Amino acid sequence: MIDVRAIDFEKGGGLVPAIIQHVRTGQVLMLGYMNAEAVERTIRDNLVTFYSRSKNRLWTKGETSGNHLQLDSIQIDCDRDTILVKAHPQGPVCHLGEPTCFAEDVPPPLSFLAQLELIIDQRREADPDESYVAGLLAKPISKIAQKVGEEGVETALAAVGEDNEDLKNEAADLVFHLQLMLRARGLSLGDVVETLAGRHR
Repeated sequence: MIDVRAIDFEKGGGLVPAIIQHVRTGQVLMLGYMNAEAVERTIRDNLVTFYSRSKNRLWTKGETSGNHLQLDSIQIDCDRDTILVKAHPQGPVCHLGEPTCFAEDVPPPLSFLAQLELIIDQRREADPDESYVAGLLAKPISKIAQKVGEEGVETALAAVGEDNEDLKNEAADLVFHLQLMLRARGLSLGDVVETLAGRHR
């Protein structure tokens, strides 16, 4: 974690902007302001805490709604006067009930894979008789692996068939079931990406 003394609070009159980013999807969730005490409390409690300029006091996100931001990491920018906070949101971030305060922002298409992973994790706890995801995760890993194999063959056949719509649909099924299998083993697509990136350094 960062050294709070490295942050230049003086430039902003004791405050620095804090950009809050979803640690898994990369989506920008909100912007707040922090003083040194807010940063220290965020690190101490593992809950994102801001300095409210209107109330002139510290406030922890979710202190009334329960929609906390669980801290993952804090980084300082190159000028040391802005910080990037990566967090796990525990519910809607915006006071209007939206997942982000920038509700009209369209996230990059690939970020949906991270959102899909979150959906899979949420549905894991559902009734296996009512949720396809929960039902498949309740089965032995061999059954999920078999499904991935079937979808892989269907994707290959769709590619040979030269129908792009069929190929997109079968590839979507393959990626979905691959994510299911990874989550069943406690892994994520992020782990796979790290492996890929490691091969190209």
